[in-house]
Amino acid sequence: MNKLNQAQLSAVKYLDGPLLVLAGAGSGKTRVITQKIAYLLREAQYKPQQIAAITFTNKAARMMKSRLKETLNSNETRGLSVSTFHTLGLNILKKHGRAMRLKEDFSLFDSSDTEKLINELAVNVLSKENNNSLRQKISFYKFKNISPQLALSMAENEEDQQAALLYSHYDRALRAYHAVDFDDLILLPLQLMQEHPEIKEKLQNKYSHLLVDEYQDTNRVQYDLIRTITGVSGRFTLVGDDDQSIYAWRGAEPDNILTLQNDFPSLKVVKLEQNYRSTTRILESANHVIKNNPHLFEKNLWTHAAGGELIRILIAKNEEDEAARVIDEITSDQFKTRSEFGDYAILYRSNFQARLFEKALRERKIPYQISGGESWFEKAEIKDLMSYLRLLVNCDDDRAFLRSINTPHRGIGTQTIEKLSEYAVSRGVSMFAASYEIGLTQVLPEKAIQKLQYFCDMINLVNDNVARAEAFPAIMDLVERIQYRLYIEENAATPHASESKLKTMNEFLSWIKTLLEGSETEEAMSLKDCVQRLLLLDILERNETNAVRNSVQLSTLHAAKGLEFPNVFLVGMEEGILPHQNSIDSNQVEEERRLCYVGITRAEKKLTLIYAKTRRQQGGQNETVPSRFLDELPEAHVVREGTAVSEETRLAQGLAHFAAFKDILAAKD
Repeated sequence: MNKLNQAQLSAVKYLDGPLLVLAGAGSGKTRVITQKIAYLLREAQYKPQQIAAITFTNKAARMMKSRLKETLNSNETRGLSVSTFHTLGLNILKKHGRAMRLKEDFSLFDSSDTEKLINELAVNVLSKENNNSLRQKISFYKFKNISPQLALSMAENEEDQQAALLYSHYDRALRAYHAVDFDDLILLPLQLMQEHPEIKEKLQNKYSHLLVDEYQDTNRVQYDLIRTITGVSGRFTLVGDDDQSIYAWRGAEPDNILTLQNDFPSLKVVKLEQNYRSTTRILESANHVIKNNPHLFEKNLWTHAAGGELIRILIAKNEEDEAARVIDEITSDQFKTRSEFGDYAILYRSNFQARLFEKALRERKIPYQISGGESWFEKAEIKDLMSYLRLLVNCDDDRAFLRSINTPHRGIGTQTIEKLSEYAVSRGVSMFAASYEIGLTQVLPEKAIQKLQYFCDMINLVNDNVARAEAFPAIMDLVERIQYRLYIEENAATPHASESKLKTMNEFLSWIKTLLEGSETEEAMSLKDCVQRLLLLDILERNETNAVRNSVQLSTLHAAKGLEFPNVFLVGMEEGILPHQNSIDSNQVEEERRLCYVGITRAEKKLTLIYAKTRRQQGGQNETVPSRFLDELPEAHVVREGTAVSEETRLAQGLAHFAAFKDILAAKD
């Protein structure tokens, strides 16, 4: 507690009602959450099982658990829930899902499952193949807790009607498959409590205090879930920053802060404004930019750190020159300061910008890591084995059935699958169940049915082995039965690729064994719990990457939130890129400004912004317009390429360096 500043201490000790902690960038919000949990347990005498800390990513949950281990012993935290929103929702559905007519062994659909199912339904129901906008619309309905029936009644145009109709068919298909998608993990627990007051009362009695990180990223249904679990008394601590709300495209509503104040008039607000990350120049520049947005609560970040170096604005001839200039700057600075390559980050608005930077880094043989790379779970061998595991715990999972039925190949043709699917839909059963129905003989020849039933018999046999003995030996038996190792060896492009795939497979099976049998830190799981855990990890970690110490970090601004680097390059600072043209056209530049603010506040010591005078667009090299955000930076903290630095500024920089040097010496003493 003695390491907390006054505002942090106030947030930790306040227990008299609902609390909103407005935590500016780098202001120590994770420390506040972990210290408040310790305070609840040690000083307020809460039991661990009465507390739930909720984050948005597994990475954030792991970090919070790690911080808690530094503060509390294992006995104090036993029973404490630290998880993502979606894990919390999954746990609620596992315990109370029957009330929502969910089977105990329901399946969890990942994004690829959802995409395939919606595409199939769109073709069958709407005769449409390009369904990205319709998928997004369905997610939007779920974010807003809008039922398929309500969506149909609200439709104002043909696209809305098509989306609502598709939503209705999609919802029925999920129920038929005894499955839920990622959005359902929030929506269904909320509907569960709305429809079953006795379950709501149980959950309200279970959780005496909720702590929510990154509150500004909540959508409407997540907010309603928090409000419903905590009840009218508002037994919560919500931590967030409206200036870092950058996920409106996936449903986040910064106005939830205003809604919160209206729903809980006794809400106490604590502002964390002291920044422990960046220099004064960087912070004052960030403040200067973000003040152009409207605010419900005003805050101003400050720091004890010295003034720091001027923020540089560079001008490149074109996008190729932009990439070359940035890499030149990195190599030059790295040589002079002997820094690690991992101290440098190149941040951009859109993924397409990364290509030229990757090319330049490869040519210079500089190690780099790019965010949003292929998830481990996206590897074909993992998805293949996961489809079998999913089918073992839920035979009605048609998506798993379709992937595993011909992996490895069993001579079951496309026409057989199509006719089986049509028959299953007409009967209202899964394809696995339909494979055993007598009526199938009316649409498929006996030989095709025998192949289907041979596959289903094998799944049933393995399931019997799982029920009779330990699960892992039965899974290994399945891998041998389907000759999956041979399948990899025969289908890999090269011997090296085969070796890599087999290594991945063995690592996955080893992990399954640990989950099923337990370890010193984890209790043994049932096969059903193991599969659900892996599916949730797949979904949540697909876009999470771990930093490599000696690699330049390439990242979108969205993916960079929560990270920090000594040296940051913000690239593509042009109208149409940052701010994005779509936001300009729709008059929604405020979120783009928040993105710029997030980018600026990732920098600890040095910040460089660069734009290209011309950029290749629509087949030609066109002149660009520098981003409006460059003009919002305070001139006192900026040096633009081609302009002289005044003696006054040089003196200020010298004093700042001297102060920083004194701080280093004092720390060593």
